[in-house]
Amino acid sequence: MYRILFVLLVTICISGCYLKKKLSKSNPPNIVIIMTDDQGWGDLSINGNLDIQTPNIDKLALEGVRFKNFYVSPVCSPTRAEFLTGRYHIRTGVYSTTEGGERINLDEKTIADVFKEAGYTTAAYGKWHNGMQYPYHPNGRGFDDFYGFCSGHWGNYFNPVLEHNGKIIRGNGFIIDDLTKYGINFIEKNKNKPFLLYLPYNTPHSPMQVPDKWYKKYKHKDITQKGTNLAKENIPFTKAALAMCENIDWNVGRIQSKIKELGIDDNTIIVYLSDNGPNNWRWNDGMKGIKSSTDEGGVRSPLFIKWKGKIDKGLQIETIAGAIDLLPTLADLASIDLKVDKPLDGISLKNTIFNKKNNKARSRSIFNYWKGRLSVRNQKFRLSNNGQLFDIENDREQKNNVSNKFLEVKEKLSQAAIHFREIAEAELPINDSRTFPLGHPDFKYTHIPARDGVAYGNIKRSNKFPNCSFFTNWISVEDEIIWNIEVVESGNFKVTLYYTCPEGDEGASFKLTQGNNVLKAQILEPHDPPLEGMEKDRVKRENSYVKDFKPLNIGEIYLEKGISKLTLKALEIPGNSVMDIRLLMFERK
Repeated sequence: MYRILFVLLVTICISGCYLKKKLSKSNPPNIVIIMTDDQGWGDLSINGNLDIQTPNIDKLALEGVRFKNFYVSPVCSPTRAEFLTGRYHIRTGVYSTTEGGERINLDEKTIADVFKEAGYTTAAYGKWHNGMQYPYHPNGRGFDDFYGFCSGHWGNYFNPVLEHNGKIIRGNGFIIDDLTKYGINFIEKNKNKPFLLYLPYNTPHSPMQVPDKWYKKYKHKDITQKGTNLAKENIPFTKAALAMCENIDWNVGRIQSKIKELGIDDNTIIVYLSDNGPNNWRWNDGMKGIKSSTDEGGVRSPLFIKWKGKIDKGLQIETIAGAIDLLPTLADLASIDLKVDKPLDGISLKNTIFNKKNNKARSRSIFNYWKGRLSVRNQKFRLSNNGQLFDIENDREQKNNVSNKFLEVKEKLSQAAIHFREIAEAELPINDSRTFPLGHPDFKYTHIPARDGVAYGNIKRSNKFPNCSFFTNWISVEDEIIWNIEVVESGNFKVTLYYTCPEGDEGASFKLTQGNNVLKAQILEPHDPPLEGMEKDRVKRENSYVKDFKPLNIGEIYLEKGISKLTLKALEIPGNSVMDIRLLMFERK
């Protein structure tokens, strides 16, 4: 009798295990990745910030797994590249945050490519910052749907001009609320099939704009916790940043509520992280450095992963990990056979997440590199950029240099740093020979923004930070703007120019040239809107203000395949100037 019962129980167990395995393969988990922009590790209440309340983000940590030592790059586009490819950004072609240096090489495979090949529907809504012109564009990197902007930062967060799969459209309301709405609609539309949703939010990056609903709490609030550099902390900036983070939290709650409402929360993995340290000196648990620094404060990020019913609630992991690990980890969790052409720098953290032994994870080192500065973090220590050694397990604030106490450790990490520099810096382009592609046959639109051009003569940028800038002070027929392009396939293109021109300066004529192909046009209508942004800014910005640029169809031009220069030059200037220019849009006919 007992023998029969035992056999029956074993049979049920085996059948259940088989069924569970079968269901996991036939019903792969959905993936939602939320990445914030310039949010520090300390900008969350769960990490000890008493001036902010982030209950929805905290909930992800409390109901999932929380990594205590998770590292990203010191700035935006490198972290995004590392998440997307599973490789250190310096290997992927990303060496800058603008003017083409933010682009991931076209021979790199992204997480969207991987999941799309596995049958997932994919989307990205927000700040891309890894290339604008197709196939650098998100739609060329595995994402079926994209809404947001491809630049490094944006000049207006209220009803901004954005793009949807290349087509320029007007956003609706505050940008993070709007991006979340797109994310929710995507989830609803794809609830019955596996999806990967990437939400790269662009706050609390400057400009410091946030709706009154969130700012009013902080307007007259005393900030009780301060950063490590009191002389440099801008309290109004801190208040705006924390208000923006509370808005993010509300939107994270909207995503979680929708997933629960649709009944797919037990089959959806939610990942939350930031792309670098805080963008000003504010409370960050005493850590050294902020954004752009390779010290703890510049590269330590929150990482929370929730998978209801699969990942233990409230698990806190001390094992070091990085943005490079997310692609292999998520592929492993989704039971995807990961096939890549290039070796990954990241590793799967699946065993770590499920509290199993993972010697490879604990014995490794993680490298944080930016503009020649390099630090190395192993499980216990950090070797800083200036060669000092810190026992991070006991000195997270990096106050005590312990080089003399741990000579062997310092030597080992120093050699690792030398080796990393030799390999990685050898892949840095001395002169970036990559052109800006135009007219790819698989994509209708090509944006050629002022950011990617080079101005000659009197023409100036509206700001020293190119990302959201425009060209102005075009006052001579000798002045010109040049873009180094590569027409991917010959053809005819409709050209739309986005301009402003004060009354009295209308009538200027100009030509657009590519080799022997010329398109002539004229500014017939003045359009002189004021600079905007300052009326919504909570703190005076450093980056460019923007304007309501007017689209002007200047005609059609035939472009020949190949590498060439695209030149914009005035023919006649009856007034004081030609125009201010933000963008050229090419639409394949």
